Amino acid sequence: MHEYGPTESIVTIVNEEAKKHGAKRVKKVNLVIGEHTGFIGESISMYFDVIAKGTLASGAELVMRYIPAEFKCTSCAALFVHEPGNFACPACGSAGSPTDKGSEFYVESIEV
Repeated sequence: MHEYGPTESIVTIVNEEAKKHGAKRVKKVNLVIGEHTGFIGESISMYFDVIAKGTLASGAELVMRYIPAEFKCTSCAALFVHEPGNFACPACGSAGSPTDKGSEFYVESIEV
C-alpha cells in the first residue's frame, strides 16, 4: 500500500511533462525501481491505472526496469549483489552494508 503516494507523484510528473511538450496523450512511461525501495511492481501498475484515469497518462503502457540492491563488504570493501537471504560478501564472507545503488525510483522517459 505504500506505493500509492509515490505512484501519484509519478503520474503528476508524467502529466506535467506531457503538458509542457503539448502532448495529447502519453503512450508509454519508463520507470526505474531500485530493490531497496521495497516497491512492488504490480501495486505500482494497479495504482498507476487508477490514478492516471482521465489524465493524459490514462491507458499509457508502464514499463519498469529494476535495479538490484548493491552491498559493500565491511571488511574487504568488495561490491556485490546479494543472493536472497544471504548478505555475506562472496569474496571473504564478512557482512555487507547497503550502498545507494538499488534506491532508485524515477521516471526514466515518457513516450507521447
